[in-house]
Amino acid sequence: TMFKHHVLVFQELKEDVFNSVRQRIIGKHGRIRSRGADYLFFALLDAIIDNYFAVLEHISDRIETLEEEVYQNPKPQTAQKIQGLKKEVLKIRRYVAPVKELVSRLIDSENPLITRDTKLFLRDALDHCLEINESLQIYREMVMSLMEMYMSNMSNKMNEVMKVLTVMASIFIPLTFIVGIYGMNFDNMPELHWENGYYMVWGLMVVLLILMLIYFKKKRWI
Repeated sequence: TMFKHHVLVFQELKEDVFNSVRQRIIGKHGRIRSRGADYLFFALLDAIIDNYFAVLEHISDRIETLEEEVYQNPKPQTAQKIQGLKKEVLKIRRYVAPVKELVSRLIDSENPLITRDTKLFLRDALDHCLEINESLQIYREMVMSLMEMYMSNMSNKMNEVMKVLTVMASIFIPLTFIVGIYGMNFDNMPELHWENGYYMVWGLMVVLLILMLIYFKKKRWI
């Protein structure tokens, strides 16, 4: 709350973003001691807005880390991390929106407590709010793209597994067919009485296996 000669601020935590403003007041740095309460109010708002840039940098680092994880070694936990980051970006956007609205109203207001010079500073703060909002929108789209890439990579991995299983099934189906034929208990099966019938069946199965492997290799299925 801003008065003519005072600014009333409520603080929830011991550590906050206003420490830089306190140091400027204590050290008598800059114009903060020579200007009115409206400039102090702007300085507090500006400290809040500047803190969001540090948050944006942290989010950017997390996006880069997740991007490497998605490309190199995606895991089921990766999807949870992406969803958590998406919720965090949306939450920060909800926090920034009231600050942007407040700064915009202060610029457009006819409040006699706010001087024309301070409104110029507030316009700069509004530009920062818009920049933060645009960055958050970009990060939101990047996070959504990460989820799409994750789903695509997981789908490709599943396709690779299915391809291996299909190749293995294709190899063993004809071998199982041969074994099934000679596993039937019919009396009139001449091959059962051949002296080298057992070795001939094994040879046939090995030849089939080699031919199928060569064929799959040429097709680049394995």
